[in-house]
Amino acid sequence: MAAQFNNQRFAERKTLSSDSQNQDSQCLFYSPGTGIYSSKHPPMQLPTDPFLDVVSFIFSHSHHGCSALIDSSTGSSIPYSQLFPLVKSMAFGLRELGISKGDVILILLPNSIYFPIVVLGVLYLGAIVAPMNPLSSFSEIKKQTIDCRVCLAFATTGNVNKLKELGVKAIEVPEYVKTGDEVNDRDTFWRLISYNHESIFRPPITQDDVAAIMNSSGTTGSSKSVVLVHRNFIAMVELFVRFEASQYREEISWENVYLAVVPMFHIYGLSLFVMGLLSLGTSIVVMRKFDINQAVRAIEKYNVSHFPLVPLILAALTAKAKRAVGGSSLRSLKQVSCGAAALTKRVIEDFVHGLPHVDFIQGYGMTETTAVGTRGFNVGMVRKHTSIGLLAPNMQAKVVDCNTGSCMPPGKAGELWLRGPAVMKGYLNDWKATTSAIEKDGWLHTGDIIYFDHDGYLYIVDRLKDIIKYKGFQIAPADLEAVLLSHPDILDAAVTGVPDEEAGEVPVAFVVKSPESMLSQDAIIKHVANQVAAYKKVRRVVFVPTIQKSPTGKVLRRQLRHLCTSKI
Repeated sequence: MAAQFNNQRFAERKTLSSDSQNQDSQCLFYSPGTGIYSSKHPPMQLPTDPFLDVVSFIFSHSHHGCSALIDSSTGSSIPYSQLFPLVKSMAFGLRELGISKGDVILILLPNSIYFPIVVLGVLYLGAIVAPMNPLSSFSEIKKQTIDCRVCLAFATTGNVNKLKELGVKAIEVPEYVKTGDEVNDRDTFWRLISYNHESIFRPPITQDDVAAIMNSSGTTGSSKSVVLVHRNFIAMVELFVRFEASQYREEISWENVYLAVVPMFHIYGLSLFVMGLLSLGTSIVVMRKFDINQAVRAIEKYNVSHFPLVPLILAALTAKAKRAVGGSSLRSLKQVSCGAAALTKRVIEDFVHGLPHVDFIQGYGMTETTAVGTRGFNVGMVRKHTSIGLLAPNMQAKVVDCNTGSCMPPGKAGELWLRGPAVMKGYLNDWKATTSAIEKDGWLHTGDIIYFDHDGYLYIVDRLKDIIKYKGFQIAPADLEAVLLSHPDILDAAVTGVPDEEAGEVPVAFVVKSPESMLSQDAIIKHVANQVAAYKKVRRVVFVPTIQKSPTGKVLRRQLRHLCTSKI
């Protein structure tokens, strides 16, 4: 959920005054000797029991929560009193199907009140979840099933058929809640959550056991599979979700109501709605897919207090609030948090001015850090809305000059390196990429250019990696380039992201075609669209005589972006 912002504000910062430069020695969160930034928040004690799984950890917390998961359209809900029993039943049912510790289960589902039950049931048995966008193409699903050695999948009707073609057994998860006579005993999903769970046998599960394989664009290059262990998720629950509630002194977190629109297959949604918030007793209103009118109705109907979202939704929410008389339909909102993609300064200002009663924050995290990184924190007179916030507890950072390797002090920009208990185990079956991303002493190269101010708040300036952020989804240019080059009339191709007010960024293809070819922009867009998920498709095509590259053969994407803005 790497929240990033248009970097005009870095230009606004310009050079620091000599007085502010002299403040370096006064920055208690920064050590000039080591170049390490530490969290301004006090460290938190994490569980030391090695035999602890994240599901047991989540349900070890007591609270007074009533409704855990609520379907936004039907109002059907799963109470907290039934949630853990349903999770145990799912685990027992999977065991009866022959699933055991270490088996990989593909989760190919949109948001639903059943999503957490499936994921937590798999984890409680010691198996491994592999969440994936349900809009993924057949070839993308095939690659994931092979790479992860998937032995079972949960999916909706359309994807069940795709998985059958791949020889993967799939369990269909209903799109709506069934009750009473509607339930069919022959329906595998309903049988799974109806088992008597009292006698379930579970193998020993340790904090170092693999819990999830998550899709990520990677810090550089093509898309990768991130391996996360139970320890990573336990740290996330404590350092991201539970810590934030304590910072805002929300001792009665079970009275809060969150709206879940962010996809649960994404680390952002998984961390909040599938795991963290359930440890607090918070009610979660689940939307299958985003629609601004339905979202506003849900906020009003269920008195939603917290709305985690992405820039596209923020812009839509702001526009809707402007049209509402006095913004009355959003009066219940206490906090809106934004992440996962670029956010312009103008959008921030529009929201803050349009909904002054709502606490607005941004955050930064990655799949590689289990969503833990930074979090905005407004207190007293401090309102740094364009910042991605303060370092999370137990996390350390370095700001490294990309040319010299030197560590940068507050006010100076460089690549962000992170270290802490939430950093991934590594990339699946890719030792080279893992060692390239993580130093021997645990520092993760994020690929993002940032700086700290003298209050310890972070600001994104740019990013080294070429990943495109489209509506919160990550797109690896290398993946699209491979598809483009598969066309016989395309001699060379490169893809980059260009700013887009609505989507954050859109993929644009630069294509060198055969001299005799009559290939059109529409034909190229269609060629790519047929092979990738809908959100990944190329939105524009620019025909060029050659692709600009460095002497070493690296595509010069900055020049391409400049060329794109001059041609489109």
